Amino acid sequence: MRTVVSDGIAEFGARDWNALVGDSYPFLRHEFLLASEKTGCVSADSGWSPRHIGLFDDNNKLVGAMPLYEKTHSWGEFVFDWSWAQAYRQAGLDYYPKLVSTVPFTPAPSRRLFVSDQELKPVLLQAALNYADKCDHSSLHVLFPREDELGILEEAGLKIRKDCQFHWHNHDYRSFDEFLATFSSKKRKKARRDRRHVAEAGIRFRWLTGREMDTAIWADVYQLISLTFLRRGSMPYFSFDFFVEVSQRMPDNILVVLAEQNRRPTAAAIFYVSDDVLYGRYWGSDSHYNALHFETCYYQGIDFCIANGKKIFQPGTQGEHKIKRGLLPATCHSAHWVRHPDLARAIRQFLPREAAAVAHDIELLRGYTPFKRGPTSG
Repeated sequence: MRTVVSDGIAEFGARDWNALVGDSYPFLRHEFLLASEKTGCVSADSGWSPRHIGLFDDNNKLVGAMPLYEKTHSWGEFVFDWSWAQAYRQAGLDYYPKLVSTVPFTPAPSRRLFVSDQELKPVLLQAALNYADKCDHSSLHVLFPREDELGILEEAGLKIRKDCQFHWHNHDYRSFDEFLATFSSKKRKKARRDRRHVAEAGIRFRWLTGREMDTAIWADVYQLISLTFLRRGSMPYFSFDFFVEVSQRMPDNILVVLAEQNRRPTAAAIFYVSDDVLYGRYWGSDSHYNALHFETCYYQGIDFCIANGKKIFQPGTQGEHKIKRGLLPATCHSAHWVRHPDLARAIRQFLPREAAAVAHDIELLRGYTPFKRGPTSG
């Protein structure tokens, strides 16, 4: 067995990599990772240096793969460890660089250990730990792994952290109205009023796949998203060139919801589509419109899922306001190995208390769902 730590996804063949990661999760496909690296969004300059691990058998066939990045900061991860970095600094130690297994800027759970044989998972994970040890990294973090990977992560000595997202489940609804029929009368009227505000403003929507997106439309969409980011004092993590590139490489995995007023683009949301899941990622508008954010980012996504038979809608991380739109709290996880024994001990003692608090919050939040008879989680 041969282990390769690459400084770019291009070192692995697209067909071999995709054969391992599959088609059901767009963000770890070779095309997505290549577009992010080729356009410079993921690079040493952005603080995300690729260190992808591949396992090759005696026939030089790729039999294991793990996305991995060397990080010089904690931005774009959506699992917050700033206090851990501060503790390192206070102890006179360097927290960065660290190693992170995730999809850059994308808090969407999926597998992180891809193998042709389940017995290779410990080998793949150990290769990542060995690399962290060899390079004297402070830590290894596996962000948003699938729940069925937690056991093997724990067996390797990583500590599990719990968090919460909000997901929508499609119970074979035939229409948006059928979905709203599960709401209490008051909440149903509020949702309909939200949608009416947008319609009465003369705003209409188009659903565009990657095949229908040309450079001119992407320019409009990217300007809207950039305006919204700039109001918060930053620019989007992904560039205009990235979106053009990824929509050409993965046209069937891209969905853009474009809101137009008098045929002029006024808001947009970018989604990614898999076999069963719709993932919401970026949103922007040229100004504030009553309820337009909810319509573009949530209601249109739910409409799309119902029309296209998608089972789950994951609109992104955080946001308790999503509960009122029929999205329910869902537990997500991360796993962490920290080199320094004293800080590792402090984190190990902290995580159970944090997990209990997260579980308590989830239970409370379920009491605020809009449904008639409590949660209808899938």
